[in-house]
Amino acid sequence: MTEPAPPHRQPEEGHRHGRLSARPAAVAAPGPTGLTFVPDPEGGPPALRYAPAGDAGPYRLVVLLHGAGGSARQGLDLLLPLAEARRLLLLAPPAAASTWDLIAEGFGPDVRRIDALVGAAFAAYPVAGVTLGGFSDGASYALTLGLTNGDLVDAVLAFSPGFAAPLVTHGRPRVFVSHGADDRVLPVDVCSRRLVPRLHTLGYPVEYAEFPGGHEVPAEVRERAVDWLSG
Repeated sequence: MTEPAPPHRQPEEGHRHGRLSARPAAVAAPGPTGLTFVPDPEGGPPALRYAPAGDAGPYRLVVLLHGAGGSARQGLDLLLPLAEARRLLLLAPPAAASTWDLIAEGFGPDVRRIDALVGAAFAAYPVAGVTLGGFSDGASYALTLGLTNGDLVDAVLAFSPGFAAPLVTHGRPRVFVSHGADDRVLPVDVCSRRLVPRLHTLGYPVEYAEFPGGHEVPAEVRERAVDWLSG
């Protein structure tokens, strides 16, 4: 009889489960600083990447995911004004369709694309810490992928998420959630006010910022999120 695999080994998990295989490694060739376009490994529109200049030690990699119908630029702009001061290496891919694959049909091209882009970032930049973040549908996707890949991702920034739906979970990443009390797109009562207590119950450390506003990310919320990320 074949011996079962140890509990920590789950070789059947892959992209179709939302799993990311990229891991930090020695930098092969230093990447450029500033704003650059990154070719899409799936042949679609390029991703955007921003690397602060200067030799001040490793970066924190933050993958930023736009909302439904959005763009890579909208994802990048979530934290671009704060990247220099906090030495954040920002990576913003576009979704393959109008929103992220899990929300449409299940994990697929977006997981593969993000995995390849993160791997390329590891090969070009020194990285200490990986964060997934996003707004609206992008927040739901970032939260889902973050809980799925807590053995790689140590923090998640979820701005106005609708849900989290991991097929498998690993680790216990820190989670920051924000939501507008007057959100009419993803109402807070059925989204974050349910989601945050559930995450607490499951043992995730969660910081929750509810603000008087709608479906948006106010500047003060972005600053609070980055302060929390650096804490």
